[in-house]
Amino acid sequence: MLPVIAIVGRPNVGKSTLFNRLTKSRDAIVANMPGVTRDRQYGEGQLGDRPYIIVDTAGITGDEIGVDGLMAEQIKQALEEADQIIFMVDARDGLTPTDAAIARQLRQLQKKVYMVANKIDGLDPDMALAEFYELGMGDIYHIAAAHGRGVTSLIEHILEPLAIDVETHEDKDKGIKIAFVGRPNVGKSTLINRLLGEERVIVYDEPGTTRDSIFIPFERHGKQYTLIDTAGVRRRGKVHETVEKFSVIKTLRAIEAANVVIFVFDAQQGIAEQDLKILSFIIDAGRALVVAFNKWDGMDEDDKKQVKSELERRLEFLQFARFHFISALHGTGVGHLYKSINEAYESATREMSTPQLTAILEAAIEKHQPPMAKGRRIKLRYAHPGGHNPPIIVIHGNQTDALADSYKRYLMNTFRDALKIMGSPIRLQFKSSKNPFAGRRNKLTPRQQNKKKRLFKHLKKSK
Repeated sequence: MLPVIAIVGRPNVGKSTLFNRLTKSRDAIVANMPGVTRDRQYGEGQLGDRPYIIVDTAGITGDEIGVDGLMAEQIKQALEEADQIIFMVDARDGLTPTDAAIARQLRQLQKKVYMVANKIDGLDPDMALAEFYELGMGDIYHIAAAHGRGVTSLIEHILEPLAIDVETHEDKDKGIKIAFVGRPNVGKSTLINRLLGEERVIVYDEPGTTRDSIFIPFERHGKQYTLIDTAGVRRRGKVHETVEKFSVIKTLRAIEAANVVIFVFDAQQGIAEQDLKILSFIIDAGRALVVAFNKWDGMDEDDKKQVKSELERRLEFLQFARFHFISALHGTGVGHLYKSINEAYESATREMSTPQLTAILEAAIEKHQPPMAKGRRIKLRYAHPGGHNPPIIVIHGNQTDALADSYKRYLMNTFRDALKIMGSPIRLQFKSSKNPFAGRRNKLTPRQQNKKKRLFKHLKKSK
């Protein structure tokens, strides 16, 4: 599972700067959903082939709650969810009473804490860090987050022990792994229990490694599945309609662990901004997707028309996914989800060949040529598979970096239609071949340069 790293410290010590540096994006998921504070941000970073989740917490001042009870509940939750903690201080400000109070609280967590002194640029590290050692937090890493100095070395140190210590789920989760994602009280647990109750052959509860998530292997029509419930499925005799406590960490980890994600909406609540951000995370993670609008049977026709109009407008980017309008409580439409799940998984893991993809590319070009770039024709020569789950198609040619986004979308839709890929995103990668004549202008011999000059003079006189 993805390791989770939380950043904690006073306001204005550079936590958000480090967060943006590690995630390489300012478009992180803002967790302002019910049950989650508005001042935590979640994002995904990657070092080489090792991804991780970063949590940026609110600055701790101690003014409202006093330094003795320094940790607010929301920050405590973030630290409890984390595998490792970055405790950030400001090297320019020096040691403050609030820093000392935070250190006392962190020592009680019995987790690995990395003390990081930021804004070290222009300072003597030995002089600037000396007073922080009295906190007894061990080694102190010094960085300049705004310029990226020391950041890569820091994350390498943090991730190194996690490569061994972070739990894995081995192969106990069988078949197609399906994660159920959505806001609290949209009916995820009800839907899971409805799915398990239909022609159930084998089912047992097995605690997963995603903290409170539950991995539930079962079999249907001879096919293996594993359901991942981020809220935790109670035993069938103890299932009640309760408001689930939402956890972004559980959700992101469930998405990463899944082959197919079922995003559950409450049709009566509509689409929230945070729904769109979680959906973007699902697409960026390359997961196959099925969308379910629950509690559909409790709506009148006018409300249904309004919801469909809204989803057509706000979920246009999910045209590759199947939409289902269901009632998890009564079972209406639930059985059809299995067909879409199987279809999405098969599409995501589809085997492709170079001749097949190249033929599709050539047909697409014959129907619609790439637009010119700086007066030159862009040539796309061939395509080959680059991986699956999601399907990756690598296209070779010249000037591919100048290819318009509209033409890339055209190619993606062409491949999707030709390969009949439904329920899974597709990733296109473009590679340009090198110009064999590039740089030769500067490699002329002196004799060739003189000849070139004489030719220019001759042409000038003839004019």
